[in-house]
Amino acid sequence: MDFSFLSKYYKFFLEGTQYTVLIAFFTVILGTVLGLFLSLMKLSKNKILKALASIYIEFVRGTPILVQLYIVYYGMPAMGIDLPDMLAGVVTLSINSGAYVAEIIRAGINAVDKGQMEAGRSLGMTSAMTMRLIIIPQAFKNILPALGNEFITIIKESSIVSVIGIGELMYKADTVRGNTALPFEPLIVAAVVYFLLTFSLSKLLGNIERRMKANDTH
Repeated sequence: MDFSFLSKYYKFFLEGTQYTVLIAFFTVILGTVLGLFLSLMKLSKNKILKALASIYIEFVRGTPILVQLYIVYYGMPAMGIDLPDMLAGVVTLSINSGAYVAEIIRAGINAVDKGQMEAGRSLGMTSAMTMRLIIIPQAFKNILPALGNEFITIIKESSIVSVIGIGELMYKADTVRGNTALPFEPLIVAAVVYFLLTFSLSKLLGNIERRMKANDTH
């Protein structure tokens, strides 16, 4: 095992890590927002909205993320929408994550006692206000572990955007492999960095979850 290349190429890995964190950050935000809207559409009494959300979720969950990336990266320019590489990667990951987050949030909302909606309506609140102020906050507390797992998955899946030339961690590792002719060691470094990112996020989300439970007991 030869890791002497790190003294020369460590900045490659640092830069790649920055891109990975940036991609994951925006994907988490956009994916959560998209997932929330999709879950509300699927729970809607409007059959058209419900059908559209169901079709979207099933299609995205039933196709490989690599195919989705190619559709966005190569297909959208063909329709006159030319996205920068970075944005194409974030859009693809957000589209993919939104479908999974939608099912997580939907399950969380369904797990909230139906009496909560009736209580809100009895206080003079509309259905939308009750959902926004009472149901969704309770649902997010219930689904935080599942959402945390999805966020961790996003960090790992962000490596897929390396195939379209985005200089994230995996792309930088492949570059170092090519420059040094070392097929294995740069991958070990990338794996360690991914582990540190996901492990740190897991611990952070665990602390947040414990604090929320502690607040509920007071």
